[in-house]
Amino acid sequence: MSSKKILITGSNGLLGQKLVCALLKRQDVQIIATSKGENRMINKEDYIYESLDITQKEELQKIMLTHQPDVVINTAAMTNVDACEFEKEACWNLNVKSVQNFIELIEYAKISAGESSGKIKNCHFIHLSTDFVFDGEKGPYKETDDPNPLSFYSKSKYEAERIILQSKIKWAIIRTIIIYGVVDNMSRSNVVLWAKDSLEKKKQINVVDDQFRSPTLSEDLADACISAALKGATGIYHVSGKDIMSILELVQRVADFWKLDKSLINPIKSNTLNQPAKRPPRTGFILTKAFSELDYKPHSFEKGLEILDGQLKRRR
Repeated sequence: MSSKKILITGSNGLLGQKLVCALLKRQDVQIIATSKGENRMINKEDYIYESLDITQKEELQKIMLTHQPDVVINTAAMTNVDACEFEKEACWNLNVKSVQNFIELIEYAKISAGESSGKIKNCHFIHLSTDFVFDGEKGPYKETDDPNPLSFYSKSKYEAERIILQSKIKWAIIRTIIIYGVVDNMSRSNVVLWAKDSLEKKKQINVVDDQFRSPTLSEDLADACISAALKGATGIYHVSGKDIMSILELVQRVADFWKLDKSLINPIKSNTLNQPAKRPPRTGFILTKAFSELDYKPHSFEKGLEILDGQLKRRR
C-alpha cells in the first residue's frame, strides 16, 4: 500500500497535536506538521516539522512544492471570538486569506496537472469550521441547514466555507463545537481545563446558563479528520460530542467528575457579560452523516473526561 502524505496546519494547537499523535500510530501515512514558530510537541520523531505562516502565499507555495502532500488538514485559525472583533485584519488574514491561498495553489495544480515538474500536487483539502456559522436559533443543526453568522469570527469562518464551496478542488469541511483535551507543555487551555483549574484553586467562577453546546473530545475530532483523509471524503460534515448541554451543565459535570465544589459556580446570563462578540444561544449537531460516512464514534462527555484525566495523571 502506498502511503499518503498528510500536511497538517496549526500542528501546535490542540487538534493539530492530536492529529500528529494519532497519525504516528499508522504505517500508511507520512506526516508534515506545520505551525508558526518552533515545534511545541514533546515528541519530535518520525515526522517532518516545518515552520509555516499560511497567510504568506509564497511561503505556503514553497512548503507545498517541497512536500507535495496528498491531503491538507487545515486546523489553523484565529479562534478567540472576542479578539476577532478588535483584530479584524488578523482574523481575516488567518481565517479567510490563508484558505484562499490554498485554493489558488491547489486549483492551479489541478489545471496544470501533468505538465512539468515544479507544480504542486492536486490534493484533498480538509478544512475545520465551526458551529458558530449558525445563529443558534434552532439547534441542533444538520449539514444542509442555512448558516447565519453573528460575529466577525463566525463571518470569517463562513466566508472561508463559501470560498471552498465555490472552488474546483476536492474538499471536505468539518464543522465542530468546543474542543477539549490536553496539549503538550500545557500551552493552551479550554473550557474543561479552565473549569477544573479554577475550581481546584477554590475560585468563584461565573458561567452562562443560556448557551448550549456539544463539547468535543479532541481525540474524537482527530479520528474524524483522519477518516475523512483516508476515505477521500468530500462535502460538509458535522462532528462533535453527542451530548448537548448548557455551559453551566458542562462546568457542573466537570466539577462532579473531579469531585470539586459546585457552590463556587455562579450561573449568569449571557447578556450580563457584555462580550464584544455575539454568541449563538443553542447549537449542537445532528451527527448522522458523520456516523455513516466517517465511521465516527464519539465518546460520552464523562468518558472524554476520563481519557483527559488519564493523560493529566501520566504527566505528573
